[in-house]
Amino acid sequence: MSIRRDGTARVRSAATDLGTGTYTIAAQVTAELLGLDIDQVQVEIGDSDLPPAPYSGGSGMATSLSGAIHDAVGKLVRAFLDLVGDDESSPLRGRSPDDVTTTNGGIHGVDAPSIGETYVDMLARHGLPETTADGERNPRANGVSPPPSGTFAAWFAEVRVDAELGLLRVARIVSAVDAGRILNEKLARSQMIGGAVMGIGMTLLEETVFDPETGRIANATFGDYLIPANADVPDLDVVFVGTPDTVRPLGIKGIGEIGVVGVSAAIANAVYHATGRRIRSLPITVEQLL
Repeated sequence: MSIRRDGTARVRSAATDLGTGTYTIAAQVTAELLGLDIDQVQVEIGDSDLPPAPYSGGSGMATSLSGAIHDAVGKLVRAFLDLVGDDESSPLRGRSPDDVTTTNGGIHGVDAPSIGETYVDMLARHGLPETTADGERNPRANGVSPPPSGTFAAWFAEVRVDAELGLLRVARIVSAVDAGRILNEKLARSQMIGGAVMGIGMTLLEETVFDPETGRIANATFGDYLIPANADVPDLDVVFVGTPDTVRPLGIKGIGEIGVVGVSAAIANAVYHATGRRIRSLPITVEQLL
């Protein structure tokens, strides 16, 4: 991560964005921690030549990347304080990281926000084009700290079953999610809704059929392999609960797979409540309900 003489920040990582909003989250976290506007942050990811990052999966990208950004910001602040440590013209002279905070594009006193200066002024006065720091997040570095807690979600489903035809429709799904601190509620809600739609498909429609004679997949196209359409998706409601995680630096948790697991069980339990039939295999078909 670097802060340049024009006051912008650049974040570089080999992390990938699979459509889960990694660019947005990285920009948000960086802007908040450095006291910048979000349009002052440039995010460069997705290239193996960039600083290493874990794979995008396991509900871990936001937590690991944000932790590394948090570490890099801390090192950047210390680098700036070292830069002006003996600078008689700097109001930050002799200040320690515990004495300052980052706001309004610079570093300022915690108890005296009017005392401080911008990154631009510090770099310009010392004739530097930028200041750079590397950040990392190693959750195993401190073995005495408690392990981070995972994300939890409760799922509720309402279904309607036609007693004569055996047709099953999901009327409503509600999820209550403890994902720690939510960095971007719009992205997090979309993640949960997308996961719920995947769960509906797995529960009601999706099944790979093999030809017993040839072993080939008999429904290998979307003309034959059924996935949820708009008409199959009911009202979806997502409620975020819980408090920030006490172990991770920013208090966040992963929110990937938790959007899928639990949906099938909630629908199957609703089917049992409606029909008295305990279904234990997916997808739930008309034959199982008649």
